[in-house]
Amino acid sequence: MRTVARVIAELLVTFGLVLALLVAHLKWGTDDYTRRAQRGLSDELDKVWSAQSVVAVKPGRAHAVTPPAPAPAKGRPFAVLRVPRFGASWHFTAVEGVTDADLAKGPGHYPGTAQPGQVGNAVFSGHRTTYLAPFNRMGELVPGDEILVDTATLTHVYRVTGHRIVLPTDLSVLAPVPGRPGERARRASLTLTTCHPKYSAAYRLVVFAELSASRPRTT
Repeated sequence: MRTVARVIAELLVTFGLVLALLVAHLKWGTDDYTRRAQRGLSDELDKVWSAQSVVAVKPGRAHAVTPPAPAPAKGRPFAVLRVPRFGASWHFTAVEGVTDADLAKGPGHYPGTAQPGQVGNAVFSGHRTTYLAPFNRMGELVPGDEILVDTATLTHVYRVTGHRIVLPTDLSVLAPVPGRPGERARRASLTLTTCHPKYSAAYRLVVFAELSASRPRTT
């Protein structure tokens, strides 16, 4: 019996160590991956935005000529998300796409939903507890809070209108008018989705916001 007890104890200790290593990887390992990915995406986006803004010189003055931005390529960066409530250090470069590989880099934009600033519903998803947890604090947002989306030339200012907890199968929140599939959109809205509760994927926390202003982006 003592031998059996010793073997069981050793197995439990081994299991505990393996579990601790797994948790450490999920937290610090994935965070480091996303941190490095964000640096690369930020540099790439700076180059893309610089190329999209061409300075044309005319007699006596110079002005910027901004051609229409091309549709974002799958998996590539195209916007920056900022939330003033979370402080100036909170900013994430978002990519086009919401696959596991996309969301490991940072917040992802649902293909087929509206682009930032356009009439319709621009939908972004992000991790809440791993991969630097960009959407970890989304539950703290309250009506009136600002969510800023920087694009090549504009900063779109959205104001939070509310939030909802839904099942992962509820795709109505992705509709042009959130929660009203089939209805035609008449205004620009923003939807953020993430897992709920923390450390679980049983539900989705969904934050809704509406466009209140668009202004020239400052570097």
